[in-house]
Amino acid sequence: MRGIKNPVVDGFYADPEARTYGGKHWVYVTRSITEYTKQMNLEAFSSENLIDWEKHEGIIEMKDFPWIWRAVWAPTIIEHKGKYYLIFASNDIQSDEETGGLEIAVADTPEGPFRGYLGKPLVDKFIYGAQPIDAHLFKDDDGTIYLYYGGWRHCNVAKMNDDMTGFEPLPDGEIFRSITPDRYVEGPCMLKKDGLYYFMWSMGNWTDGSYSVGYGVSESPFGPFENKGTVIQKQEPIADGPGHHGFLHLEDTDEWLIVYHRRIIGDRDPGSRILCIDKMDIRDGEIKPVTMTTEW
Repeated sequence: MRGIKNPVVDGFYADPEARTYGGKHWVYVTRSITEYTKQMNLEAFSSENLIDWEKHEGIIEMKDFPWIWRAVWAPTIIEHKGKYYLIFASNDIQSDEETGGLEIAVADTPEGPFRGYLGKPLVDKFIYGAQPIDAHLFKDDDGTIYLYYGGWRHCNVAKMNDDMTGFEPLPDGEIFRSITPDRYVEGPCMLKKDGLYYFMWSMGNWTDGSYSVGYGVSESPFGPFENKGTVIQKQEPIADGPGHHGFLHLEDTDEWLIVYHRRIIGDRDPGSRILCIDKMDIRDGEIKPVTMTTEW
């Protein structure tokens, strides 16, 4: 029987978001180019067995986003009422005066093409200090969809409205809430298991081996999320700089997998990030440290 090999595909890709739709596993990724401003579309990969992957190139209709002039990255996706909504970062804005932030697109199928949905960014301002990048969509058991996002060491959460055009007020009447945990840098990710919310985030520097993933656990999607430890980090001689991840839940076997990017030890090129999948052990309110592999 063939095993899963890491990296799972050839080439440099980063910031994976993973979902299972229509009997296939889907991974949406950033084109990892050293000159990141030239990352002007996103790719997706699909597989039925996690071994053989089909590549779907340029999944966004970029002509629908004429204000985007540099840097498209960090996708997240959710299915809602038969449509697929893709949120991604654009233009790497450094202030409220610049155009870009978090964009939203929609498609009828997981492979796209994803068309512009609003005619403008979804989030284009710095709120509670969070750069509008690195989105993660999470659908709760009751169907409520939450958006977690943020760079520059700040993380916010908001509740999507039913038509996915914006946000509904939270219980306190606010639209956004800061939930920044200790050592948060970027790359939020949320999963729910046995009634507990497991919130994960990337720590360290994405350009080097210090990148890693921390986590916290709460009975609420709003936290608080105390830093309970490290999910994945540098592991010699396999790889360093693992982070900005998604996950897959294999319901037939109740297995959880972490889908992430990592670096080859010694390769100092910021763009040299590869797509990998390993097992993730979640039980008793804890995520055990992940062991990175080359094959399993």
